[in-house]
Amino acid sequence: MSVAVDVISDVICPWCYIGKRRLEKAIAALDGQQEVQVHWHPFQLNPTMPKVGITRKEYRTRKFGSWERSLELDAKVIAVGETEGIQFAFDKIERTPNTVDAHRLIWLADQHGCQDTVVEALFRAYFTDGRDISNRQTLIDVVSEAGLERQVAESMLGSDDGMDVIEEAGEISLQHQATGVPFFIINNAITLSGAQEPDTFLDAFRQAINVS
Repeated sequence: MSVAVDVISDVICPWCYIGKRRLEKAIAALDGQQEVQVHWHPFQLNPTMPKVGITRKEYRTRKFGSWERSLELDAKVIAVGETEGIQFAFDKIERTPNTVDAHRLIWLADQHGCQDTVVEALFRAYFTDGRDISNRQTLIDVVSEAGLERQVAESMLGSDDGMDVIEEAGEISLQHQATGVPFFIINNAITLSGAQEPDTFLDAFRQAINVS
């Protein structure tokens, strides 16, 4: 029996990136004994963010009360990221973006069989390369490098396609009481909140299989 993992996530959440790595370690530990299908669903950490985003310093200072506090938190995330092979480069990030278009492209990538690759590319573009993923051209460059056809991405972003998916994902979050991300739903039966360790994912896989 296969295991379905639905991940509720935002591409500007560093713990979502860490959670992705730990989920991947858990899947690798299964050594092919169990098929695991992962699907990514949108969550907007900042639903009222201006379309062009705002400077990261302004955003983080507002959120945490001071830039110094933000830097302390960044240092902790950097340390955890290093243990998971992620090179967080917060100093390269100039703007905190609006993520609506990024989420729409992740949805589109699912239709073209490259969702996980596109999610990885967006995390890396933002957190390691410091690219502005609220910029439409940058987004198209990132996802096309990850295997999504450029013309298909451009066409979708020029339409309203995918907007309803963000609304539907909000209903999924509400249904499962997901108030923060990352949030993992396994076989629609077991839920995990936060960037759990690989062993926790493995235990959840076993529980979900037994439940079903």
